[in-house]
Formats: sequence, structure tokens, C-alpha cells
Amino acid sequence: MSGSPTLGGPSRCGWVLGPSLDKIIKNVAWRKHSHLVTACKSTLDKLENLPDSPDPASCSPLYGISDPSDTEFVLQPLILALDSAYPKVVEPALDCAFRLFSLGLIRCEIDRPSSDANDRSPSPIFRLVDSVCKCTGLGDEAIELAVLKVLLSAVRSSSVLIRGDCLLHIVRTCYNVYLGGVNGTNQICAKSVLAQMMIIIFTRVEEDSVQVNVRTVSVAELLEFADRNLNEGSSVQVVQNFVNEVVEVKEGFLGTKLLAELQNGNPPKSETDEKGALGNEILSGGVDSSGSSKIREDGFMLFKNLCKLSMKFSSQEHPDDQILLRGKTLSLELLKVIMDIAGPIWRTDERFLNAIKQYLCLSVLKNSALSVMTIFQLLCSIFKSFLSKFRPALKAEIGIFFPMLILRVLENVLQPSFLQKMTVLNLLEKISQDSQIIVDIFVNYDCDVDSPNIFERTVNGLLKTALGPPPGSTTTLSSAQDITFRIESVKCLVRIIKSMGTWMDQQLRIGDFYPPKSSDKNLTECHLTFNGEEGPISEYEMHPEANSEISDAATLEQRRTYKLELQKGVSLFNRKPSKGIDFVISTKKIGSSPEAVACFLKNTAGLNENMIGDYLGEREEFPLKVMHAYVDSFNFDGMDFGEAIRFFLRGFRLPGEAQKIDRIMEKFAERYCKCNPNSFTSADTAYVLAYSVIMLNTDAHNSMVKDKMTKADFIRNNRGIDDGKDLPEEYLGTLYDQIVKNEIKMNADSSAPQSRQANSLNKLLGLDGILNLVWKQTEEKPVGANGVFIRHIQEQFKAKSGKSESFYHAVTDVSILRFMVEVCWGPMLAAFSVTLDQSDDKAATSQCLQGFRHAVHVTAVMGMQTQRDAFVTTVAKFTYLHCAADMRQKNVDAVKAIISIAIEDGNYLQEAWEHVLTCLSRFEHLQLLGEGAPPDASFLAVSNTETDEKMLKSTGFPSLKKKGTLQNPAVAAVVRGGSYDSTSTGVNSSGLVTPEQINNFILNLNLLDQIGNFELNHIFAHSQRLNSEAIVAFVKALCKVSMSELQSPTDPRVFSLTKIVEVAHYNMNRIRLVWSRIWSVLSDFFVLVGLSENLSVAIFVMDSLRQLAMKFLEREELANYNFQNEFLRPFVIVMQKSSSAEIRELIVRCISQMVLSRVSNVKSGWKSVFMVFTAAAADKRKNIVLLAFETMEKIVREYFPYITETETVTFTDCVRCLITFTNSSFNSDVSLNAIAFLRFCAVKLADESFIPIENHVTSDGQTIMDKDDHMSFWVPLLTGLSKLTSDSRSAIRKGALEVLFNILKDHGHLFPQSFWNKVINSVVLPIFSSVSDKKETQINDDQCSPISTSHHPEGSTWDSETIAVAVQCLVDLFVNFFSVLRSQLSTVVLILAGFIKSPGQGPANNGVAALMRLAGDLGDRLSEDEWGGIFLALKEAASASIPRFLKLVRTVDRIEVPDNSNSYNDSEIYSDNGLVNEDSEDDNLQTAAYVVSRMKSHVASQLLIIQVITDLFKMHQQSLSSGNVKILIDIFSSVASHAHQLNSETAVQGKLQRACSILEISEPPIVHFENESHQNYLNFLHDLLVNNLSLSEDLNIELQVVLVCEKVLQIYLECSGLQSVQQKPAGRPELHWILPLGSVKKEELAARTPLVVSALRVLSGLEGDSFQRYASRLFPLLVDLIRSEHSSREIQHVLSYMFESCIGPIMMKL
Repeated sequence: MSGSPTLGGPSRCGWVLGPSLDKIIKNVAWRKHSHLVTACKSTLDKLENLPDSPDPASCSPLYGISDPSDTEFVLQPLILALDSAYPKVVEPALDCAFRLFSLGLIRCEIDRPSSDANDRSPSPIFRLVDSVCKCTGLGDEAIELAVLKVLLSAVRSSSVLIRGDCLLHIVRTCYNVYLGGVNGTNQICAKSVLAQMMIIIFTRVEEDSVQVNVRTVSVAELLEFADRNLNEGSSVQVVQNFVNEVVEVKEGFLGTKLLAELQNGNPPKSETDEKGALGNEILSGGVDSSGSSKIREDGFMLFKNLCKLSMKFSSQEHPDDQILLRGKTLSLELLKVIMDIAGPIWRTDERFLNAIKQYLCLSVLKNSALSVMTIFQLLCSIFKSFLSKFRPALKAEIGIFFPMLILRVLENVLQPSFLQKMTVLNLLEKISQDSQIIVDIFVNYDCDVDSPNIFERTVNGLLKTALGPPPGSTTTLSSAQDITFRIESVKCLVRIIKSMGTWMDQQLRIGDFYPPKSSDKNLTECHLTFNGEEGPISEYEMHPEANSEISDAATLEQRRTYKLELQKGVSLFNRKPSKGIDFVISTKKIGSSPEAVACFLKNTAGLNENMIGDYLGEREEFPLKVMHAYVDSFNFDGMDFGEAIRFFLRGFRLPGEAQKIDRIMEKFAERYCKCNPNSFTSADTAYVLAYSVIMLNTDAHNSMVKDKMTKADFIRNNRGIDDGKDLPEEYLGTLYDQIVKNEIKMNADSSAPQSRQANSLNKLLGLDGILNLVWKQTEEKPVGANGVFIRHIQEQFKAKSGKSESFYHAVTDVSILRFMVEVCWGPMLAAFSVTLDQSDDKAATSQCLQGFRHAVHVTAVMGMQTQRDAFVTTVAKFTYLHCAADMRQKNVDAVKAIISIAIEDGNYLQEAWEHVLTCLSRFEHLQLLGEGAPPDASFLAVSNTETDEKMLKSTGFPSLKKKGTLQNPAVAAVVRGGSYDSTSTGVNSSGLVTPEQINNFILNLNLLDQIGNFELNHIFAHSQRLNSEAIVAFVKALCKVSMSELQSPTDPRVFSLTKIVEVAHYNMNRIRLVWSRIWSVLSDFFVLVGLSENLSVAIFVMDSLRQLAMKFLEREELANYNFQNEFLRPFVIVMQKSSSAEIRELIVRCISQMVLSRVSNVKSGWKSVFMVFTAAAADKRKNIVLLAFETMEKIVREYFPYITETETVTFTDCVRCLITFTNSSFNSDVSLNAIAFLRFCAVKLADESFIPIENHVTSDGQTIMDKDDHMSFWVPLLTGLSKLTSDSRSAIRKGALEVLFNILKDHGHLFPQSFWNKVINSVVLPIFSSVSDKKETQINDDQCSPISTSHHPEGSTWDSETIAVAVQCLVDLFVNFFSVLRSQLSTVVLILAGFIKSPGQGPANNGVAALMRLAGDLGDRLSEDEWGGIFLALKEAASASIPRFLKLVRTVDRIEVPDNSNSYNDSEIYSDNGLVNEDSEDDNLQTAAYVVSRMKSHVASQLLIIQVITDLFKMHQQSLSSGNVKILIDIFSSVASHAHQLNSETAVQGKLQRACSILEISEPPIVHFENESHQNYLNFLHDLLVNNLSLSEDLNIELQVVLVCEKVLQIYLECSGLQSVQQKPAGRPELHWILPLGSVKKEELAARTPLVVSALRVLSGLEGDSFQRYASRLFPLLVDLIRSEHSSREIQHVLSYMFESCIGPIMMKL
């Protein structure tokens, strides 16, 4: 039959069954298994006759057989063979079963029939599977493998749905093979098959379909935690091949071997064709009665059973049951596999999620007490899956497990389990690789008031591990283990900070490309990938629950702040309760009511129970109220007394003071009786009993009490406490038993040895009860035995999940990293620093430097300056460039790290750039030393001779890398080293260094060769890629470093200075706003260094600035910009402030070179150019002045258009510069040439049509400036020349005056009227006003202090020659442009009048001459009003000085002048009185002398004015009106009156005469003044009377003539000692004799005689009628003249003539 080609018949299943049954027949023992042989033969016969059914839908459960009864018939021999327990028979039967399952020939749902279905026998397929499972009992290794193969193929088959108990039966069979096998390979195979089954089953659960693609389990990964000892050689590979063979078999594909055995018929249909045959119900798994799919129902059941299996613990009889332990381990491994492949269904389906919470979390909790390493590793792996995939749903659970599994081990520094801690560190490293996990942990735990600070404790635990055991402590770690821990902890910290940076970059990148949306739509993304098994998990999948929300950073900040403040309050409370309560009230964490404080004490975790008890026992009013509120918050209704007191005391520890206990127990008793009114007669009973219970608790459970209280003692002590009655003994006895057996203690009481810090943290986190119950167990004692505890934990989870704070928060705002950095930066800095300092391990130092780089990246981007600078500074210090002799490879790596930091995070370094650039500066210094290059100081040293240069060349430093014995100061200083912050290395150290030190130093220099110049220069070249803020910070730092280099007292260097020039060159093309900020920094730097005391440094800096300026001036500047000026400003400031002539000369040369070579591009830079030359013009060095003027000359002559094409301010600066050159004291030629150039500028302005334009005035009076008006060019030029006219040097004054007025004369015809007005007011008038002001000031000062002769230095006022030139030029200008300047006539006349009235004779004469010339040239063109203006000005000039002069005269009244005859005698008589009188007399004489001088000047001025008006009248009397003549008469009259008044001061004249006699000076011409004023007055009136009759009649000149003559005669008679009749006082006796006159009077009469004679002749010339009208007035005077004494007979002759010709005819008529 075996050779028959049709063995098995035409059916498809017959092709597989036929050969197998044939083989069974051959192998079976016929006698022993005859029924098996019979069955096989019958089946073969049956198969021959069974047709192959073409309809797959009708083929069930075997493909090709449509009748189910036939199926049972053909499978019966196979089942019998499996049950035969004969290996040779079982083996082909198992092979046949494998083929049936793997080829998809079995198509059905397999499940064990329920117990109530007695009428239904198990299906043949189930019996087949059950028989296969039983074969494992044979103990044959090959059979075991075959069974595993069949079972795996059955589960793998997509045509079979194995359900319920059948599935559990299969898993249990594999489980038993693993536990009971003796062959290591078989055990590994069983574990691998189970793992593969889990992957298949739960992949189907995820998809809810049997048609899924599954991955093949990795056998090597399965052995990661357990069973590595089972690996025998190539077992892993054998098992892997075994699993691959089963999993990779394609259903419906018959292999070539099988095809050769099959004789006829078509091959089976493909898997796709079979779907219809199998039916949708099987493919989809169907739906069970609960509404869930069958596949998911079975998966849920399997998961639950595995969890339960993992929670089996050994019994007390067999505590070391290794089989049970291996089973537990396997269950946990399978659960780990399930969690690794868990997909969205586990996060979205409430049933599966609850399964994790109820079963898996419980399993983790129970197994966490075991100290078995494998279990701990598996728990950590499962916990990792919790964190990775289920952290939103398991927030509370993770908050418990993280401290329990991770932190407990991590914080154990002294005596940790090496493998446990390594497991934790590896887990943390994996967790830290996911940035979202790190952020989520911080957000949901460290920012949650009710959650532990997981992130903070993790970082601190890693820090403790990185630092190792404290010095002097006892530890179980070996040195190698400690080093391993340190490296791994540092690696974890690096991963954490790196993940933070990655998350930050992702969020910032998302924010850049995608604008932020509203908070309800802005879902974060969580990209998680573990072992390459899953791709990114979306945030929706990650947080599907209703209790997850998106939170902004502001909210989290508030929560974080609240938590920190609350923790601070708890800490304060634990030190001093009252302060803690005050703090939480003041910060509004709780209310101020006693009820709120009581609630705080009752519900806040972390409070010290002893402190709570002490506070509640205080007797102050507020704590007492709090205690009452605390007790009233308890509800003791229905509680037994012992239960109530136990419940009451679980939250605090009673204080030790009896009075405090008394108060608390009193309130407790009152509350208990209130809740239980029928319990005791009164509250006193409850109070006494409570006190007794407390005493009993202390007595029974205190080991220090030797004699314990018995029950009888307790009953006896409480007799009569119930209002005199006894409580029932049974009641007291029961209470006694409760207390003795179960101590009353707080929930947090713990006997476990833990550190104080750990205790406080655990209390704060609410973990005390959990840890106490878990870690107090023995190694194998099951925590799960304590069902009460488990229920308590589960209730705690539920309570937390119900709180609003249990919402899972997701955040996308990167600002949350600020709070994370604040927590972790300190520990990270300490860990990285200590490890880098103490370790030379390449891996450790590399990790630390990476950590620094990532930390700088995060802190820099987040703008956390303090933290960023701390990390950068630390790296910079670890470069050891400041003490290169101690450098090692790790320090070179630190240099590389800081270069990488500069390139990668340069945009955010800000002030930290200084540390980076300092390192680069020191690195370059070491490079130069290594190459043997001479130091910069040798070039900066002052050496002006060729000898010095030769010495410099001869002392060049040989390369240190070749010679190691060189002793020179620079190298020695570097080898000695210095502090990081020192500006120069080794400044304060002295002494030689040893050759060994030099050689070590050279070796270290060779290490630096790893870093080339390219990396060094790349940072500076890379500066052009920095953003706007960064480049400014970079330049600031570079300038600061350069300043440190240049200011080094021993070794000044220019490295950074040259880099400044390079950086400025690289960034010159930036936008002007940015470049302006850069240059603002560089400008201050160049100024500061340019003013350096080190001349060589300053020269180098100025030359560098020149290079930049030349480069910058290559760029054209648009109009109205000011940047060139800003760029060149450093030259100006240094020029103005530098004390070095060499620097100033260099600046002048630099500016000259730049301007002359780039003159076409200079725009706003002209301002700085002229400011430099202005400063040079005022320089004290002649060569600087001449050099600057030479350039100015060239600029003005050849490049004048470039000056005027820019702003008008430029030309103003040019004029100011030229004016400054006129002040040069070295060379008058320079000054005069500068003035000439000013005239040249005016010519150029006129030639280039820079002409002022008449401005337009609108109807409302506003002036509209024309855009082409060039007035602003002329004004500074003319104003500058105007100011030069007050120069102290006569030549400059004259030159300026001439040039100014020549410019006005030559180009005045181009000026409009408005500009002329401006010129007169701002240019011309200031010239003369300054002169007049000085004279006026001089007059005022002199009058105020008459003793002083002059307070003004020489040259402060004009000399006569200058005045003559000035007034002449003024008159010429006015005459030439009279038509334009006519309105300014009054101003000009006032100026000239001012000169006329000046005290000096020269100015007055010049003023007179100018006025006469002005009137002469313009006489015919002047109007009546203009003449009036002239005369009024003269009138004002005459009268203005009179009040001041009279005030001066009054000073004579206050002095005493001695008689000339007595002065010497008096001095001889009173010589003993000292020098007091002599000093006083000298002062008086000086005052008198000054008054005399001033009087002479005043008289001359008044007479000169009289002369001017007389001359003007004579020249232009025909043009004068009566009004003008009247003004002239007033002038004559006022002067004559003033002269008479002055002559009437007889006392003053007497003193002045005595003073003049003593001082031997001439007397003031007072009499002459009076005579001349009256004579001119009389002549003027007489002329009018004679020559202008009409005018005489109008003005009644005749009467005025008579009055003047009468006044003259009266003055003469008074002088002669006679008074006229009219003047004689009444009642005075008449004199009858006259005494002869003295000589003085005779001289005065002689002086007055001509005036009297003139007056008499005028009177005699009057017509007869006229004289007759006034004869009555004149006759008495004439009579007195006859009586008086005369010095000349001329008066008598005139009198004789008058009496004869005038008086006689009148008398004759009578």
C-alpha cells in the first residue's frame, strides 16, 4: 500500500493522512496495538473511497471531506496512535498532525465542551489536540519537540481558531515542557514557542482577526534575563530555526517533498481562496455572548491567567520551590512579550486597560518584594512598557512603582545590589532616550502636588551614584563596580539632557513650520520606538482617556510653584510648626480658619507626626481651636472605643507632655460621646478610659517596661470611672486584649532601616505604608498574602484617578524646560564636573563632555543665562589651557567640545562667548609657543634702533617641540601656570622651571596638534552665520578678551585684536541696523585701546581701525545717512583725548590717506574727518598742525564739490575746522591762510551757484523754506569770520574783518533781502555788539570798582586801528548796499554812536569820521525820519552816560583829600599811628585820580557829540526839518545844562583840585567844558536866528538866544563874586564893598571872558525892537557886569558899545 501511487485516496487530507497511517502500520506492534492497525487500515480504505470536495465551505473540519462523521473516522487512528505512548508510533502521528495544521487542512474552531454539555462529546480536532498535549508525558526529547511543533503550528494556523480552555491547555502543555524538561534545548524551545504563541495570539487580539502578519520571536532576546545557562552550544540557533520553520510555513503551499508523495489531484488552493471556505466567523473570530469578539475574549482570558500564574508564591512548607519560581519567571517573561507588542487596543479598550491595572499591576506589586534578580529585571522591563505606552492611563500606578522599583535601588549608594542597580541604570538609560517620557514624567509628577518628584529624585539619585559613596563610609561595592556605576549614571544624565534638547528642538521646529493652534486642537506628538518593534505612537493613541489634557506652561508653572511652596511649608512645619502654619496661610495655600488648618494637618502628606501632635497640644488660642476642629473632623459614629481611638491616633503621634495629652484626650472624649451618646454616662468616663488606653498601649509595647500591666490591673485601674460605677469587665477585658495584641500606632510607623532623607521623601510621597509592607517581607514571602494591603493599594489608585489632579498633562510649550533645567542643572553640573576631574577613562570623559554640550544647548536656547554660563565656564576650566603643563587628553577633548559648542550653539551663547574666546586665545598662545614664534610683546616693545631689531631677530625662540631645555620668561610663565580667571599666566609666580616640567609641557603641546588652525579660525569665519543678537554678543566678548590680552602687564598679545578685524570684515555686509550695533561695540573698544598707555598697542589698534575704515569706505553711502560718521568716530575721540603725539599724528595721517584715496565715497564721514582736523588744528605739536592743514588745503582746493554735495552740516564742519586753524599759535601763515581759504570757500559757493533764495511767507505768517535754498552754506562761513573778529591777535582780527566784508561786498548782490537781514543780525551786529558790550562792561566794572584800572586782558577789546577798519568796512558796506540795507540804518547809526560815546579818544574819533562819511555819502538820499533817527541816536549817546557819570562823581563826596600844604606835616606828626591813615589816603587819592580821568573822558565825549551835530548841521542844514532842528537844540541844551551842573559841584572840584595837586596831574577841564558847550549852543542858535528866519520864528529862536545869553552872563557874574538883582536872596544885607579876586578866580574869569564877549555881541546884534523886549531882563545883568572885576578890557569895550548902541536909543525914546 505504501508503494501505491494513490495512497490516501483523492481527498486533500488523504494526501497527508495516507502516508502517515502507512508509516504507523509499519512501526506499530501488531499484537500489542491490533486495534490501532485495524483502525489505520480501515481509514486507508475509507480514504480511497472518499471523494475530494471542491467546495471549501462544506469542508469541515478537514479540507476535502464534507461529511463530519467521515472526519471523525479518518482522525480516529491518528488519535489512537498518539494515545499509544509508543514513540515510534507517536512520532509519525505528530508529524501528520503538524502537516494537517501547517498546511491549513484543519479548518474549525477548537474549544473544550462546557461541563453542562454532557450529551455532546468532544470534537475530533479537540481530542486530537488533547492527545498531542498528552504526548509530552512520554519523556522523550524528540517527542517533546514534535509536540511543541504541532501546538505552535496549530496556534499559528489562520484556519483554526483555538479558544478558551483549549488554548489554555496548549499553553499549559508548553509551560510544563519548560518546567519539567531536562533537556536545555527543549526548555528554550518551549519558552520560545510560548513567546511566539503570545505574539501570534495578541497580534490577532490587536487586529481582531486571525489573518495577521506576525513577527518571529528572537530567541536570543528571550534569554536576556533568564535561562542563559540552558544554552548548550548552538541551542539558540537550533531553536530559532525551529520556530522560523513553523512560523514561516505558508498555508496552502505543499512542499516539493510532499508533492512527490502525492499521486493525483490538484494542489490545494491558496490562502486567499480559502477565506471563503473558512467563513467570516472564523476569520474574524466571531462574537461571543458578552459582545466582545472571541479572539479578544480569549486573549483577555489568557492575559489574566498569566498574571495570576505570575502571582503564585511558594508555601511556607516549601519556601524554596524552584519550579514555582521558574514558572513565575516564565509568566513574567510572557507578560513582558505581550506588553512589548501591545498596541492601541490596550490603550483604547477599557477592558484590557483595566486588566493591566487589576492584574498586571498587582502582579508587579506582589513580585516587587522578591529579591530574585531575574524577576526584578522582568519587572523593570514591564515597567518600561508602562512608561512607554500606558503612562497616561497608569499615572497613579507609575507614581507608586517608580519609587518602589527604580528610586529605591537608585538612591541606595552604600550597599546596593550590583545587578539590581545596573538593571535600573540600564532601564533609566533606555527611558531617557525618549524625550517625551522625560518631559511627561516631570510635567505629571514633579508638577503635581499629590505625586512624587520623580524627575528630581531620579536626577539626584544619578548624581549620588555618579559621585560614589561618601568618603569614609562603608560600602559593599568593589572599586570596579563603583566605577561602572559612575560611568553608567553619567551616561543616564547625558541621555536625559540630550533628550531634553531633542524635545526642545522638535517643538521649536514644529513651531517654526506650523503655527500654534488653539489649545484644544494642539495635540503633542510622542514618537516612541522600542527595539524597532513599533513606529511612532500618535498623541491620540497615547492619551485616549478622558482624563488626559493639553496643558500650557503657565498652568504647569503655577502648579509647580504651588507644589514647591507647599513643600517649603511642610519643611518649615517639621522644624517649627507655628512658622509652617503661618507660611502656608500667608502664601494662601490654606485658609486662615482653624478648620482649614485642621484639614491641612489631617490630609497633607509629609508632615512630621510628632510635630502635628505637639502643635495640636499647644494651649494658645489658635492651636487650641485647630485641635478642636481637627478632632471634630472625625466621625466615630458606631465605632467601638478601642477602634475609635486607634482610628483617631493614626494621623499623629501624641506629644510627650502630659498636659498636651490631657487636652487632646479631653476633646477626643467629648467628640466620641457626641457621636455615640449612649456609650458612656458622661464624657468624663470616655476621657479617663482614653487616658488608660494610652497608658496601656505604652506599657504593653514599650520594651523598656519590664513589669507589664495585666488585665486585672487594667480592670482595677478603671474601677468607678463611669460616674462612680464600674464598666463591664468583659468590655474592659476585650479592650485590653485588643490593645495588647495590636499596638495602636500611626499608619506611617516603620521599623525598616531607612535613612532620614528616604523616610521624609517616602512620607511626602505617601509611600510609607507600601514600602513598609513590601520591603519588610522575607526574600520569598508573598506580599500577595496580605489581601487587605492589596485592596488598600487598589483603593488608593482609584482615589487618585478620581482626583482632578490625576489628569494626565501633555505640554508642547518648550518653556516647561526651564523648570526642568532648574531641577537638574545643579546635579548634572556636579556629576559631569566631578567625573571629568577625577576620571581619565576615555568613555567617561567623553560622556561628560557630551553632557556639557547638550546642557549648554538646552540652557542657551532657553535663555537661562546663569545655568548656561555655569556649564560653559566649567568646560572652559577643564580645558586646562591656563595651566598647560597639567594637560591630558581629556583636556584636549574639552577644547574640542568648547569649539563644538561655539559652532553649534553660537546663536545662544551671549555673555558665555567670553569664556569660549578666552580658551581660543590661550590655545593660540600655546600654539605659538610650541612653534617657537616670538611673543607679541616683542613686536609691541618700543625699539627704534637697528640694534634692537637685530637683537630681536637673534633672540627668536626655537620650536619648543624640538628643544625642551629652553628657559625664557614666556615659556616659564606658561609652564608654571595660573588660575583660570587670571589675565596672564604665571604673573605672580617666579623661579625657574625644571627640564622635566618643560618636557611634559612639550608633550602636552603635541596633544594640541589634534586641533588644527582650521577649527580655530572656523569659529571666527562662522561668525557671519550668527544671528543679529548673537553677533553683537560675540563681538562684545571678543573685545573684552582682546582687552584682557592687551592689558597684560607682562605679555600683551594681539590675537583677539586681529580677529576683531577679521570678524568685522566678515560681517561688514550685514544689514545696517545690525552692523550699527556691532560697530557701536567695536567703536568703544577701539577708543579704549587707542587711548592705552602702551604706545605700541595703541598704534597697532589705530592701524587696524584704518584697515577696517579703508575697507568700509569702499562701500557707497546714500545721502542723509550717518554711518560713515559713526564708523570714523573712534578716530575723532582718540584724537581729542589721546595724550600721545605719535597717536595723534598717526590718526591725522590715516585720515588723510583714507580721505584722499576714497574721497568720492565719503559722505557723512566728512564730519568725522573735519572733527579730526579740528582737533589737530588745536594741537600743541606744530608738525601735527601743519600736516592736518596740508590735507585741509588739498581738500578745500581740489575736492570742494564733495563737501557741498552732502549735508550742509559738512560744510559747517569744514568752516569750523578752518576757523580752528586760524587759532594756531605756531605759525601766523597758517592762521592767515585759513582765513584766506574761508574766502576761497565763499568764492566756490558763489561759483557753484550755492545762492540763498528768498523765502516765501504764507498768509498766516509762516515762512516756507525752499529746498534749493543754500543759506545754510553761507551762514556758518560768515558767522565764523564774524567770531574771528574778536580774536586777540590784531592781524587775525583785521584779516577776518577784511575777508568778511570783502565777501559781503563781492557777493552781496547775490543775497536776497531776507538773507541780508540775517547777515546783519547774526554776522555784522555781533561784531560790534561784542566790542560795545566789552566797553560797557569795562565802564560798569570801572564804576563799581573805581580803584581798579582794568579787569580785561590785553587784546580783549579792539585797538584803534581795528576799530577804524571795522567802522570803515561797515560804512562802505552800508553805502554800497544802501538800497537793500536801508532798513538797518538805525542799527548802523547806533553802532557808530556807541563808538562816539566810548571813553577812548580813538574809537570816538573813528566813530565821528564814520558817521560823517555815512552822512556825507547818503545825505541827499536820507529822509526826514532817517535824519531824525541819526540825531536821536546822538541825543541818546549824549544823555546815556550822564547818570552813570554823575553816580561816579558822587563817590568823591565819600572821600577825604588832604590839603597839599598839610599833608607832609601831618604825616610827620602822626607817623606813630602806623600805616592805617596812609593806606586810606592812598586809596582816596587813587579814587580821585580815577574820577578825574573819567571826567576828562566824559567831557571829551560830550564835546565830540556837540562837534558832530554842529558839523552835520552845517553840511546838511538845508535837508533838516524843524523837528530835527528841535532835536539838535535839545542836545545842545542838555549838554550845556549838564556842563553847568558839573561846574556847580564846588566841593567835588575842590577835592579833585587838591588830589590833582598832590598827584601832580592836570585838572579836569570842567570850565572849558561849560564854556564850549554854551559857546556851541549860542553859535547854533545865533546861526539859526540869522540865516533861517522862518525856522527861527517857528521855534522862537530869539527867546532861546536871549535865555542862553542871560545864562552865560549869570554864570560869569557868579564867578566874579556878584549876583544879579534877580538872584539876590531876600533879606540879605547889601554889600557896600568888594574884595579883590584871587588868582584862581581871575584865571576862570579869563577863561569865561570869550564866551561873555560872544554873548554880549549876540545881544547887541539884536534888532532894536527885539532888544527892547528883553531890555528889562538884561539891564540888571549889564549893570552888574560894569561893577564886576574883569581880567580883560574886552568886556568893557563890548559893554560900552551896547550901552551906546542899544541902551542909549531906548533911553532916548523915553
